[in-house]
Amino acid sequence: MSMHGKTDSEVTSLAASSPNRAVYYVQSPSRDSHDGEKTTNSFHSTPIISPMGSPGRHSRDSSSTRYSASLKPGSHKSSSAHGSRRNHRLRKAEKEFDAVEEEGLLDEEGGRRGVSRRCYVVAFVVGFFVLFSLFALILWGASRNQKPVVTMKSILFDDFLIHAGSDSAGVGTVMVTMNSTVKLIFRNTGTFFGIHVSATPLDLFFSELPLASGMINRFYQSRKSQRTIAVILTGNHIPLYGGGSDLGSKEGRPAAPVPLALNFTVRARAYVLGRLVKPNFHRRVHCSVVLDQNKMNVLIPLTNSCTID
Repeated sequence: MSMHGKTDSEVTSLAASSPNRAVYYVQSPSRDSHDGEKTTNSFHSTPIISPMGSPGRHSRDSSSTRYSASLKPGSHKSSSAHGSRRNHRLRKAEKEFDAVEEEGLLDEEGGRRGVSRRCYVVAFVVGFFVLFSLFALILWGASRNQKPVVTMKSILFDDFLIHAGSDSAGVGTVMVTMNSTVKLIFRNTGTFFGIHVSATPLDLFFSELPLASGMINRFYQSRKSQRTIAVILTGNHIPLYGGGSDLGSKEGRPAAPVPLALNFTVRARAYVLGRLVKPNFHRRVHCSVVLDQNKMNVLIPLTNSCTID
């Protein structure tokens, strides 16, 4: 009892003598914690009195606070998070730089690719036109060697009359009226093209004076084919002027054979490759014919009497 009373008095005296001092306890873990046994409240409480105005308290509190804050898991996590965010920003900046650099390289490669494609297109177009022109030139040369052939067959004089008359101005002169028929063969030797033949006039001359004329109508001749053409040449009241004196007449018939000339040009065109390759053909024909009064209405062969070029 005396010990308890003394203790109470001492505590009372201490409390009365230091009313401004705070009492706190420092808890230390139990010694038995290393044995693996978990204790919840096994701490020894030791009261420590510290003056309120002690200058070392603030420094101790701040240092302990910094130390305890450094030991707190949250502070470690915040620093780790800050470092990870910084690393993330660095990685993101590096990725953006790599992306920009890669994009620049891709743009450069794309530009080169675009240029190469344009070059390929231009080269293809130029090559196509060159090959097409070469092919057209080959076709043109091949078609030029396949000229149409004109063969003169015969001429027949139906009538040949010499009589006096006057021209449109009323000048009196010797006149001729005649009628004849010319036969020829036109053959297309082309193996891969047809031929369009234009209308062709035929003229029969006496001493450079036209006595009769006719016309070959336009036609189309298919490849590797031929046709026989008959042309009627007529002349009505053709004035001869001074040339008529060379003819002479006997009952309106020429007293002597009359030399005549038959001239014409056959114009044809082939469409080998549509409208792109159009070779033209000109065949000039010149025939020398002798009109004999004794051979009227008789076929006169022209095979050996004509030149064709």
